[in-house]
Amino acid sequence: MTPSEHEMPLMEHLVELRRRIIYVLIVFVLALAGGLFAAGSVYNWLIRSGSAKAFQLNAFSFWDGIGIYMKIAMIIGIAVALPFACYQLWKFVSPGLRPQERSATLRYVPYVLLLFMIGAAFAYFIIFPMAIQFTSSVTKSMGLQETYGIAQYFTFMFNIVLPVALLFELPLLIMFLTGIRVLTPMRLRKWRKISYFLLVFVAVVITPPDFISDFLVAIPLLVLYEASVYLSSVVYRKQLRAQEEREAQLRVAAE
Repeated sequence: MTPSEHEMPLMEHLVELRRRIIYVLIVFVLALAGGLFAAGSVYNWLIRSGSAKAFQLNAFSFWDGIGIYMKIAMIIGIAVALPFACYQLWKFVSPGLRPQERSATLRYVPYVLLLFMIGAAFAYFIIFPMAIQFTSSVTKSMGLQETYGIAQYFTFMFNIVLPVALLFELPLLIMFLTGIRVLTPMRLRKWRKISYFLLVFVAVVITPPDFISDFLVAIPLLVLYEASVYLSSVVYRKQLRAQEEREAQLRVAAE
């Protein structure tokens, strides 16, 4: 049976989406392999800087060392593959965009890695030390001896750093969705209360259970959201101006 005219485009889109996902997975695996070579240097830097210097970390399993290298390599793989994944997403949706929108949204891709690194640095140098200080103070107040495993230390760190690094992509994500006409600044303002609640909830989940830590994380996330709304407005106004110019050109051509 011959597929209908409506089914053919859908199947073509699904095949194209699968192809883009395969490309992203290939790049991620290659970056993961490269990350394994860099994991030793990154591990030495992490273990000699910041909060790790305050603890005598132990291995409680034969696989702890390998597991740490794999986690570091995974973070490197995500950081490298993320801009490429965004580029593949742009390639997937670009046929449905106007030429001006196509070039405008492509400009966001180079900033993906930059925002990821800024978010990771914010999480590692500000949030993570606060979390360590809070949990350590609670442990000492209970009269317990601090004996930590290397796997638990890095898992605790990555569970904080990775979500915050990804949340810092919010402005670019909203600008991109505005550029392809999925979001508008009016809709974002309408969703402000719900978005605030979700961002505060995320801040509470990824930080120690004290008000100061929650506040220091929630405020930057809310600022990111407001910056996203403003940037969405900028993109939206440019779209309206471009649309008015096209309509004016059509009227002149018709006359």
